[in-house]
Amino acid sequence: MGKKNVGYVCNECGAQTAAWVGKCPNCGSWNSLEEVIPVQQKSSGKPLSIEKVSTIIKEKELRLSVGLGDVDIVLGGGLVPGSVLLLAGEPGIGKSTILTQICQNLGKSNTGVCYISGEESPRQIGLRAQRLGTNHDSLVIGTTNSVEEIVSMINSKKYPVVVVDSIQTISSQALSSSSGSVSQITSCTNLIMSAAKNNNTCVIIVGHVTKEGTIAGPKMLEHIVDCVLQLEGDRYGGFKMLRSVKNRYGSTNEVAIFEMNDTGLFPVGNPSEALLAERQVMDGSVVLATLEGSRPLLVEVQALVNRSAFGYPKRTASGLDINRLNVLIAMLERRTKLKLIDQDIYINIIGGLKIQEPAADLAVCMAIASAARGFALKKNYVVFGEVGLSGEIRQVPFAEKRVKEATKLGFDGAIGPEFNSGPKIKSLQSVKTIKEALNQYLEQ
Repeated sequence: MGKKNVGYVCNECGAQTAAWVGKCPNCGSWNSLEEVIPVQQKSSGKPLSIEKVSTIIKEKELRLSVGLGDVDIVLGGGLVPGSVLLLAGEPGIGKSTILTQICQNLGKSNTGVCYISGEESPRQIGLRAQRLGTNHDSLVIGTTNSVEEIVSMINSKKYPVVVVDSIQTISSQALSSSSGSVSQITSCTNLIMSAAKNNNTCVIIVGHVTKEGTIAGPKMLEHIVDCVLQLEGDRYGGFKMLRSVKNRYGSTNEVAIFEMNDTGLFPVGNPSEALLAERQVMDGSVVLATLEGSRPLLVEVQALVNRSAFGYPKRTASGLDINRLNVLIAMLERRTKLKLIDQDIYINIIGGLKIQEPAADLAVCMAIASAARGFALKKNYVVFGEVGLSGEIRQVPFAEKRVKEATKLGFDGAIGPEFNSGPKIKSLQSVKTIKEALNQYLEQ
């Protein structure tokens, strides 16, 4: 008998070696190599089916609505038959909840859907469906950890939509490694994707995330699937945001904003109004006009500045990158008369949101200056703009959208960068430098 072609794969980085060694030669992890026996597949030798692009374009695109308008927009118009989607998020953020709601809505529209779980028992899923008010006849439940059983069910073509929760708990009998390893995740996803494409079935896969917030498993997992959805937000309250990180069938500039209650996740019609409902106008409070996808959003930025009791001042940020905050504080000390070297500075973005765009720089700087001097904004304005290291205010995209959202909610206008090209934006007060913004729009 010939010797089996045995290889070893690292659970941490996915590197392959021909022989087992205690330390991975690629990433340096100890005892992370697992034995993998490749599955021998025989080629059928069938000729490749070729079609003209003009013929494919003429075919009408069919999409399945999930019954949640904002989710359909994020998906690019709904679920595409034969596509594979990956939904990831923190534990307890609401992944299973929103998928149960989607299954319920698809069942109401007479679309066959099957919810397969490798983590929960049918009783647990049934209790969640009962809490969400799901019609029991519209939801079919299956529990298994075998990818072969899932592929067999997809091949039966009974259900146009299949949900797999989660890929880290699914394993293949052909591999000796444990579920959740690099080889198992890659092999199982490939088998499910192949079955989905061959049977024109839409498959939604749930993925876990690491403590750093990235999707667990190899990066190849995100490349294999057609769409990667990220559910973000504060698991204990506030808004939840569903955004598309990758989408082969639509834009990645859209975002759906939800609020959690006892009966599930529901879209928020006017998130700006809800975020500013309890705002108190005082020093350290500035309203930022930001963008979530293509949707303008007004959010309160709060700053607290207090004299440090220790030799090393503390800087803390909730909802903002701490490294960016340190850069802005250093710029303020160098380009203005503010002395912050012996001050503790705390920044908080209300609503549990995480702001990543550079347009938040000006609002953060003005909030810090307002709290440090005890001054408030002169007028009922919102703020946006990127701040450079020289203290200049730089342009940001979609300024007109931000100003329009501010005036719609009753603000007098906005403070932002100067736009030399294009028509002048009404109600926008232009500033060129951070010193000019602080001197003109902060008062005691």
